[in-house]
Amino acid sequence: MAAGWRPRPGFLPHDAVAVWGRSAAARRGIAAAKCSGAPLLTLEDGFLRSVRPGRSGPVLSLLIDDLGVHYDAARPSRLEAMIAEGGGNVARARAGVARLRALRLSKYNDAPDAASPPRGHVLVVDQTRGDASIEGAGAGPETFARMLAAARAEHPGAEILVRLHPETLAGRKPGHLEAEPGARRPAVNPWEEIEGARAVYVVSSQLGAEAMLAGVPVRCFGHPFYAGWGATEDEAPHPRRAARRSAEEVFAAAWLDYPLYFDPWRGGLSTFEATLEALDALRRHDRMTKGGAAFEGVRLWKRGHVGRMFAPHPVRFGTARAGERRIVWASAAAPGQGDARIEDGFLRSSGLGAALAPPLSFALDDLGIYYDATRESRLERLIAAAPADPEAEARGERLRAMIAAAGVTKYNLSGAKPPHAPPGRRAVLVVGQVADDASIRCGAGVVRSDAALLEAARAARPGAFLLYKPHPDVEAGLRPGGGAEALADAVAHNVSAAAAIDWADEVWTITSLLGFEALLRGRPVVTLGAPFYAGWGLTEDRGEIPARRRARPTLARLVHAALVEYPLYRDPVTGLPCPPEVIVERLAAGAGAAKGAGRLLSKTQGLLATWAPIWR
Repeated sequence: MAAGWRPRPGFLPHDAVAVWGRSAAARRGIAAAKCSGAPLLTLEDGFLRSVRPGRSGPVLSLLIDDLGVHYDAARPSRLEAMIAEGGGNVARARAGVARLRALRLSKYNDAPDAASPPRGHVLVVDQTRGDASIEGAGAGPETFARMLAAARAEHPGAEILVRLHPETLAGRKPGHLEAEPGARRPAVNPWEEIEGARAVYVVSSQLGAEAMLAGVPVRCFGHPFYAGWGATEDEAPHPRRAARRSAEEVFAAAWLDYPLYFDPWRGGLSTFEATLEALDALRRHDRMTKGGAAFEGVRLWKRGHVGRMFAPHPVRFGTARAGERRIVWASAAAPGQGDARIEDGFLRSSGLGAALAPPLSFALDDLGIYYDATRESRLERLIAAAPADPEAEARGERLRAMIAAAGVTKYNLSGAKPPHAPPGRRAVLVVGQVADDASIRCGAGVVRSDAALLEAARAARPGAFLLYKPHPDVEAGLRPGGGAEALADAVAHNVSAAAAIDWADEVWTITSLLGFEALLRGRPVVTLGAPFYAGWGLTEDRGEIPARRRARPTLARLVHAALVEYPLYRDPVTGLPCPPEVIVERLAAGAGAAKGAGRLLSKTQGLLATWAPIWR
């Protein structure tokens, strides 16, 4: 319906008849269209489809062709007409090709990256038997044997790698070359095998188009949509394809203009560029949760949320069995315990975790955990290894601006306005923390309490107006801390984090995430501990910073590492994994607050606040 059509099963009359591909089931629809004179629309999966083949997870693109179908070279298709006509946005196409390659995305995206990608080989691409694109390309089963023989003859002495289709490797559909030596090796991301190849041989596979985009010589033994335009070496010319088109021009038609892209979270049409980010988020989530896990140390009330975050992969709570992936709640983990640690994410919820507001994000770390400065974390490595990527930089800046404009923070609490600072005095926000917080234990130095932080701020900024903001869990009576109010000029009781940051000229903290939120809003931040965002040249650091933090990323790149690459997100509306931009929109709209049983538990917790350890 987002494409402008309202599908209806049943009999004629209709405005058009839609069929899927050229399967046997489609023949009835083709005959019905011919008899009635109604237009025929052919539907097919797009070239950026999903993480996995089949019905697992959302499908992000669709092809609707009113002339034919793109893989049937015997008849014209809308895609063929678009390529022949030309006129696509080549500059946008060039940027799109670069981004597609940088993110290493393809039609299906569940194969891992290779630990050691091959180089100097010849890649021969197999397909499943009965694939309609084989017959549509004017080829048959015998073409694959001829293609393999040609690859061997034309590259004597070279390593020949046969790449099977994912459905063949999974045992669901037979291929043509699966009996070849080495063909059944574990699947890897196709770009790993394409970019290191000296040549790629295909019949009609989409991988031939991707090799063409990578600048690798491509030999086509059929007539796929990208052949016949002069960008590939073709076994036979195509009678209708006389125009000469570059790889970027073919890409502009096939990836930018021909498909319809869908946004599964907002329910409307999307763009190629946004779909790249969406598919990258879905793949990252799939890779991080793949295989499921046994979880230890997870509070009872959080277990359902953890299970939903890892769905559809199996999750069990309890001591890990032999061979199981073991994930431990970070604050309950001993050093080196488990295969990974899990914690609440930085864009968490509409409400406090201690008030049982459901978490919309988790940090999953296979090295350490972001708040523990005593050892390297996966987030620290992402920040330190950040490549110079203009697109990642631009996305980080867009996300930073989006968060600041929406007023989104970790907990998104409303509250009172902060008091006015006297004219002429610098407004310094001093951020309180929970006394027994894990980030204090693992990231603080000499200054380890709110009182000591206020004393340090007063000594360094003697003329400033100090506004002390106790931690919201402490104000709610759910966690220990506070007791430093008399050292401040004023206390921000029940003031939201966003309002307090907006008030401040400068923010002082030991290790609080509010310091990161202040950076997002352009405020100078002074740290006296070693939070994850300190030590990179973006803050004034007065505590002891790990010597390994030598990189100097931009703020936008830090944002990309911390909010795009590191966490897991789950959309509270659709239940799907999602990118951070969706979570920002949901939190800005108030989605994700505790309700039902969670709200009842929260009220019960308020009556039992002195038993706080059971709720954390």
